[in-house]
Amino acid sequence: MSLILGIETSCDETGVAIVRDGEHIVAHRVASQADLHRKYGGVFPEVAARQHVVTILPLIREVLEEAGTPLNDLDAIAVTRGPGLVGSLLVGVNVAKGLAWASQRPLVGVNHLEGHIYSNWVRPPDAPADWSPPPLPTLVLIVSGGHTELVIMEDHGMYRRLGGTLDDAAGEAFDKVARVLGLGYPGGPAIQRVAQQGDPTRFSFPSPRQPGFNFSFSGLKTAVLRQVQALERAAGVTTGMERKMIPVAEGVLDEQTTADLAASFQEAVVRGLVDATVEAVEAHGISHVCVCGGVAANLRLREEMKRRSPVPVSVPPLFLCLDNGVMIAAAGHYALQRGDVAGWDMDVDASLGLPTR
Repeated sequence: MSLILGIETSCDETGVAIVRDGEHIVAHRVASQADLHRKYGGVFPEVAARQHVVTILPLIREVLEEAGTPLNDLDAIAVTRGPGLVGSLLVGVNVAKGLAWASQRPLVGVNHLEGHIYSNWVRPPDAPADWSPPPLPTLVLIVSGGHTELVIMEDHGMYRRLGGTLDDAAGEAFDKVARVLGLGYPGGPAIQRVAQQGDPTRFSFPSPRQPGFNFSFSGLKTAVLRQVQALERAAGVTTGMERKMIPVAEGVLDEQTTADLAASFQEAVVRGLVDATVEAVEAHGISHVCVCGGVAANLRLREEMKRRSPVPVSVPPLFLCLDNGVMIAAAGHYALQRGDVAGWDMDVDASLGLPTR
């Protein structure tokens, strides 16, 4: 049996958790900074790092107390070392090093993307008695604010990259389009909420699919921007939006048009992601699909992936799609099994990628 403390501070959520055997959640806490960054329209790196400093130690104490587990009873301390914001990553890594040194427990550095993947290996609270982790090999679609990738997970710690975004990530596209539509930050939940009342066929936006299993979201964002510009011109309004993705002028879009734009954009994103995933399943003879990352919380994506996939699909519960310590502890369990333990000189890596071939 293993008992791993996981720490996640790659961006603007402080996540701490204790996980047993890589799949059982013993205790977990997440402190979101969404309210702090909303006025900036996105994550302000220095503010994020400072807030991690404020919240991380109280969260660790709460998790240890809830689990009833002294620090010395843990088998390892796992922490995100990248990719992410340098300042935020440093807070988590330095705290993890201090805890590991004080308790003389192994220190495990976890790739944030691999953490998202292992959110599918965590037993959901409402899982049936016959629940089991995904079989290997499995196809993984990672969709988050900073990443969009299709990889084949051949074994634990072994990945083969099929493709990914050539420019922006899906989550970033949601945030920027939400800003243009005046829906605020974070964009993913805002667009999903408004799109529920919209007509996804009213506006025709391009798919983000590119040759192979790649994606490009810049053209899709621009198409939404151009459509809003056309609506502004029709209303006799000029905002300077031609130069950058700023919010639409007040009074240009009625509620239904905003909903239709959101629904049409969301549909284009979902269609592109699902098309690529289904094509990859058929091309590589894969028998299972895992979807993970913040955009995996999108209900339309979850529905369409399960409806169209020719093989079973695993998607984490909503609370495990966003950044959290549970997934880091789960990934740390498998890293520890491989003997992948970090030294005291472990450093953060803001652009760390999956170990792919």
